[in-house]
Amino acid sequence: MIVSPNYKDALHLPIFDIISKAAAELNVDVYVIGGYVRDYILERGTKKDIDVVAVGSGIDLALKVSDLIPHHPKVQVFKNYGTAMLRFDDIDIEFVGARKESYRQESRNPVVEDGTLQDDQNRRDFSINAMAFSLNADNFGDLVDPFGGMVDLENKIIRTPLDPDITYSDDPLRMMRAIRFANQLNFTIEEKSLEAISRNADR
Repeated sequence: MIVSPNYKDALHLPIFDIISKAAAELNVDVYVIGGYVRDYILERGTKKDIDVVAVGSGIDLALKVSDLIPHHPKVQVFKNYGTAMLRFDDIDIEFVGARKESYRQESRNPVVEDGTLQDDQNRRDFSINAMAFSLNADNFGDLVDPFGGMVDLENKIIRTPLDPDITYSDDPLRMMRAIRFANQLNFTIEEKSLEAISRNADR
């Protein structure tokens, strides 16, 4: 696990302190992951949706967060997926428990098991979307970057965390996402990943 410099300034929104407090009460580790982290580092402005991963129950964490907010925003629970969502200050926050996934050839729907933060980062589509900011009191704001997402942001590269053939075969929609991100961000899809897209196009 690679932990890079601290980004406490990125976590100025009130909701982050509330999530941190809720996680401490439940004794679970919690992180902001994905697009919020990527776009903050790219200085693309504040996102209106935030993904939060708990090493534990994301649903329990969402319910605890709602309890700590005076007006108790409604929590939408998606039990089949082990996720929950609430809205606070015009921001949608999605909570998920850290998990690992395995796929069957005939389906995009994964078999899901509880996992660690690293398991959860392994299942992400691209290195730039696998970075996480800690919301834990002892290292609040630390960046956890196991796949060199920061380097890929600097070099404007789209690269999968794991073997691209596995990443794209598991969920073929990721091939479309790779092309979309490359166009939106003016990034380049790295060679192995581009070759894997060609190989897996029939998926």
